[in-house]
Amino acid sequence: MSTSRDPKFKSEKAQPAAALSRREFVAGAAAAAARGFVRRPGQTRSGGVLSPYGNGTIPAGIRSRTVPNVNGLTVHVLEAGFDTAARPAILLLHGFPELAYSWRKLMLPLASAGYHVIAPDMRGFGRTTGWDDSYDADPDPFRIVNMVRDSMAIVYALGHRTVAMIGGHDAGAPVASWSALIRPDIFRTVTILSSPFEGPPALPFDTANGAAPPPRALTDDELDAELAKLNPPRKYYQNYQRTREANDNMLHAPQGLHAFFRAYYHYKSADWKGNKPPPLKARTAEEMAKIPTYYVMEKDKGMAETVAPFMPSPAEIAACKWLTEDEVEVYATEYGRTGFTGALQGYRVRRGSNPKTLAELLTFSGRSIDVPSMYIAGASDWGVYQTPGAVDKMRATACTRMVGFHLLDGAGHWVQQEQPEQVSRLLLAFLREHAL
Repeated sequence: MSTSRDPKFKSEKAQPAAALSRREFVAGAAAAAARGFVRRPGQTRSGGVLSPYGNGTIPAGIRSRTVPNVNGLTVHVLEAGFDTAARPAILLLHGFPELAYSWRKLMLPLASAGYHVIAPDMRGFGRTTGWDDSYDADPDPFRIVNMVRDSMAIVYALGHRTVAMIGGHDAGAPVASWSALIRPDIFRTVTILSSPFEGPPALPFDTANGAAPPPRALTDDELDAELAKLNPPRKYYQNYQRTREANDNMLHAPQGLHAFFRAYYHYKSADWKGNKPPPLKARTAEEMAKIPTYYVMEKDKGMAETVAPFMPSPAEIAACKWLTEDEVEVYATEYGRTGFTGALQGYRVRRGSNPKTLAELLTFSGRSIDVPSMYIAGASDWGVYQTPGAVDKMRATACTRMVGFHLLDGAGHWVQQEQPEQVSRLLLAFLREHAL
């Protein structure tokens, strides 16, 4: 059914920007974070009125609106193909540090093929509200099964009982993968971008009859202890992202938030020629130290200091057509308002060594993704290999109907932004062949 006229769905209209400087925005954000501020729809952390999403860079035909009562959230979504009833749905889940905005280049091509394309700001990100943005907030809502419920709830709220394809990039990839594994009746195909899906953890089997238990993987804490012994000492970025100081380090980056995003995106893209990732032999400190410092950081540096030396030159910025200065400013504007803490909460609870997470995911031991699946990443993306063996597990056991595995030239970690035409062609071919 069409929901475009339903008054309970609130479209975002152009509103005057609050008369606040960037410094005042940041100061207000810091004060709000200190007192555990919970944002309400239409409100900035400093109490002002939200400016139009995307700062005028979103293509015509894509609309921005908020949808209330979505698993306890008011979810901000971008939509394309919303003007025709009964279209099959596509749900696109972004990663870190991204937004629904990261899918803007794919949405119109998919809508032109007859789909209702939905890209939400995920829980903890952007203009989605209803989550507590303090570091000491209960992180349980960010666990993977609740994030699957978020995905179900948003498509149900928008009038769909099934989804032709769910796609997830980076931190959105495990949410998309688990959605397809847990509810294949809803999520009929899945495209995994950048972050391979290894499948559920294994329960010990036949141990009463003498079989050996499954080998225990090296935890992030154990890996960090080994990385610290290297010269120079290193640390694993996901452990850093779990710390209290990670938010302040990025939000108050010495180089400024805009420059932080520009350097971070450049360093992980194909534009930085040092990104030439080979498969790693094992998850050991010596092997992991081959990864650039945006994943395996220098021990005494925060992320702001890590990416600062890789700031592209003015000429490189001018030549970067896949991410303009105005587009970088969208990320700087949104994260300058929200901070990073909500976006980082998932790192705290989505790790295999977390006892509560492990217990939850062991429920699905032995299950696989049995709907048609496809994997897409940049050929220059270290995200493909940062977990040694994950790609092999995904292709061999975790996904039983993987019909495509694509590493695209000219793309690093931000594959759907760096090479949107190639990604669109692959998605449309996949949908034509496999969407029901």
